[in-house]
Amino acid sequence: MSSSFIQPYLFFGGRCEEALEFYKTAIGAETQMLMRYSDSPDPMPPGMLPEGYESKVMHASFKVGSSVILASDGCGGEESKGFRAFSLSLALPDAAATDRVFSALAEGGSVNMPLGETFWSSRFGMLQDKFGMGWMITIDPGADPKYKNA
Repeated sequence: MSSSFIQPYLFFGGRCEEALEFYKTAIGAETQMLMRYSDSPDPMPPGMLPEGYESKVMHASFKVGSSVILASDGCGGEESKGFRAFSLSLALPDAAATDRVFSALAEGGSVNMPLGETFWSSRFGMLQDKFGMGWMITIDPGADPKYKNA
């Protein structure tokens, strides 16, 4: 199945637009598309959306490097209650970029493992951002001078 691929779809429980702006600043994300519930050509089924969600994000896509991530505010249900049991892994071109992005994503969040040297990378760390998204930040193994020839 050469045309198959997995694409993350993140639900932000009413904070999608805020998350897109945060990721734009923190990691250089570029919003490619944004559609609000009020823009839908078909009306939402009665009772599907919480009151006030008409202007929330029904569907968005944003690009980080060559990766495209999909996002939404969700419909206020279980899908919007945080991120569990996975993290997004972000490989950056050098130590300076790794340090800058780690600090930016950690703002308002919590650090699970501070940036440091590991046996596989000269810079690796884990955190949870202010939206509850888990991140693993590292130097791209192909660009890591210490491990490039390992």
